Amino acid sequence: MPTPVAGRGLGAFLRAHRALLKPEDVGLPATSRRRTPGLRREEVASLSGVSIAWYTWLEQGRVAASRQVLESVARVLRLDEGELRHALRLGGYHEPETARAPEQWGASLQPVLDSWPTSPAVLLDRAFDMVAWNAAWAALWGEPTALPAGRRNLMWLVAADERLRAVLGDSDWEPLAMSVFRHFRAQAGAEPADERVDELYRRLAADVPELSHWWNCHSVGGLTTRVVTATPAGGAPIRLSLSSLRPVDAPGSLIVLFTPKSRQDGTAVADLVDRPLRRVGSSAWKAG
Repeated sequence: MPTPVAGRGLGAFLRAHRALLKPEDVGLPATSRRRTPGLRREEVASLSGVSIAWYTWLEQGRVAASRQVLESVARVLRLDEGELRHALRLGGYHEPETARAPEQWGASLQPVLDSWPTSPAVLLDRAFDMVAWNAAWAALWGEPTALPAGRRNLMWLVAADERLRAVLGDSDWEPLAMSVFRHFRAQAGAEPADERVDELYRRLAADVPELSHWWNCHSVGGLTTRVVTATPAGGAPIRLSLSSLRPVDAPGSLIVLFTPKSRQDGTAVADLVDRPLRRVGSSAWKAG
């Protein structure tokens, strides 16, 4: 894959952060003879392992910059996670996943999910595995912990879970499932060597072979806002507006939120949450 050429926006960003550092910040001896504040280009180049000419061209937007080199420059310039993500975006690269483990950022975002007591919400990682969810999600779609860990995944859920399909009905199920799949493919394409993605495709091929034409499809898309109607067993139809959100501090993750369209719909979800017998697992899948 060709390496993108850095633009002038990246050069300006690097220059601004270079100007914020002193030699002693990066382990160099302090000197008094400096016409401008900050590190010199040759100092950043040397510490990053590139030539002064190449680094000068990088700041001028004249050369292609590999992701590895940009990350090396970012370390020298002491960029934090947010600044590194911005530098990589300016360089044309996919944002890196947060260094924290999913359970860590899942715990930090759990109060956010719980703040929507009548809006089913789930937090997904980059492979669409379910990291955290609220009581409304478990009440409407089933408790994720009742599923084997390998199937605790939104793409598997919408494709293979009998309860979710029954609650949605055929008219809403296929459009939603295809939207989830296209969004997953768009995101998974940025990590082509991801073992978890390969595992999911193998599991889906085994569990729902009748949908094999989906897995062979190459269409992509976004999980855009839409209205779906959910009809829990023994309950009245509930109209929900689907939306998806990305937490800033975990850019590879995604929050999927179903917001009731009316007060009546919200009351219906609240009634489900208050009925513990409804909060059972989804389909009776066994580990394997």
